[in-house]
Amino acid sequence: MIYSNNAINILTTKTYRGIGRAWIVKNLRGNETVDTIVSLLNKDAKEDYQITLEGFEKNKERIREDILRFERFMDGAVAIGDKNFPPYRGKVKNSEQPIVLFYRGDLSLLKATNKNIAVIGLLNPDNDIEIIEQEVIVELVKNGATIVSGLALGCDSIAHRQTLRSNGKTVAILPSSLNNILPATNIELAKEIVKNNGLLITEYYENAKSKMELGGRYQERDRLQALFSDTIILSASYAKNSQGNDSGSRLAMGYALSYSIPRAVIYDPDTDINNPKYDLNRQLIKEQKKVTIINRNNLASTVKKIMSNKQDTKNIQSYQSNLFDSM
Repeated sequence: MIYSNNAINILTTKTYRGIGRAWIVKNLRGNETVDTIVSLLNKDAKEDYQITLEGFEKNKERIREDILRFERFMDGAVAIGDKNFPPYRGKVKNSEQPIVLFYRGDLSLLKATNKNIAVIGLLNPDNDIEIIEQEVIVELVKNGATIVSGLALGCDSIAHRQTLRSNGKTVAILPSSLNNILPATNIELAKEIVKNNGLLITEYYENAKSKMELGGRYQERDRLQALFSDTIILSASYAKNSQGNDSGSRLAMGYALSYSIPRAVIYDPDTDINNPKYDLNRQLIKEQKKVTIINRNNLASTVKKIMSNKQDTKNIQSYQSNLFDSM
């Protein structure tokens, strides 16, 4: 398994009370000495004791041993400050920037020069939704896109599987550790993604300790789907309603909006107007003029336009080159 001393330092730093992503992004450029990290921690950590070099090194060794227990499930860990830490897209505040990723497969699929398109949607698409999503995936792959999704049931699985059938590359962003793929029914799909030179990534190496924590991880996964994509496409989804129904797709599309990442929806007003599974698509079209609409009438031309869009290089952040622009 590949990991740097810097990655272990970042993971160890994160274990101290009151230290989160925002603090790490603000204070650490990567590859600091342990002396420097401990000095910074003693200024800001909320521990009721003095943090010592010996104590930090002890925690660091525990973290290293914990990660190595999972080495047969992952190829490596990468953190901010590492040369191969992937750049995210968009304008993102410090507290939402990724700082550590665990991966299996080809990490280079997340590089800035790769054209990554996220395709997401609901868990229970009907046959018509599945067919049009497959057609969109085929066209995207034909034009050189790497397809990003969340390995969930339904639209996510369709996106990954159709990409593989089209001999394309796909990235699955997980809410779980790599030794405990969720949902379990997609373990074989995850293996197929890696076997076909794709990528699995997650921010976690341990299992969630509660349902509440796992729920939070799903939301964090939704944010990463936006952050590692040049455009995010909604296949279909219900909208949030008075009965409390909501979707990760709505959250992911919301993150993309806040990060200034282009968004698109699959929707045909002639055939989909009465289908409640397109409620979120209709809502986004109504609320946001900049949302691109994809359907069979414009499929080829719209995909070419999406693929030709250039992200403002100022919005493609890399930790090494532009760390402190967003707070």
